Amino acid sequence: MKRLNQKGFTLVEIMIVVAIIALLAAIAIPNLLRAKISANDALAQSTLRSMSTASETYATANNGSYPLNMSSLTGATPSYLNEDFCDGTARSGYTYACTTMNAGAYTFTATPVTVGTSGTTVYTVTTGGILTP
Repeated sequence: MKRLNQKGFTLVEIMIVVAIIALLAAIAIPNLLRAKISANDALAQSTLRSMSTASETYATANNGSYPLNMSSLTGATPSYLNEDFCDGTARSGYTYACTTMNAGAYTFTATPVTVGTSGTTVYTVTTGGILTP
C-alpha cells in the first residue's frame, strides 16, 4: 500500500534516468574523440606549415641557404620559431622530426603517437612548403 505524503523517486524512475544518461554518453563520447583527433591533425599540419615558413624566411634572409638545425630558427634574433618542435617531445598527439636539414633542403615530419587515437596520418613538409599526407 502506498502512503500519502510519501516523497522521493522509485527505483524504476532512477533506473530510467541512468539509462538515458548512459545513452547520451554513448552517443556523445565517440563524437568528442573524433573531434579531438581532427583537432590534432589540423594542429600537426599547421605546425609543419609554420616550420616550413620559418625555414623559407630564413633562406630568404640568408642568400637562399636553408637552416642547418633547429637552433638556427629558434636562436635567431628575432627568432623564426618560438620552440624546437624536433626535440622528440610529443605535442597534441604528434611527434615531430627534422629528417633533413641542410643548406639546400629541409624535410619535417609529424607522426601520430598512436595512429587512430591521437592522430590519423603521418604528414611531411619538404622544401618549398609542399605538405603531403
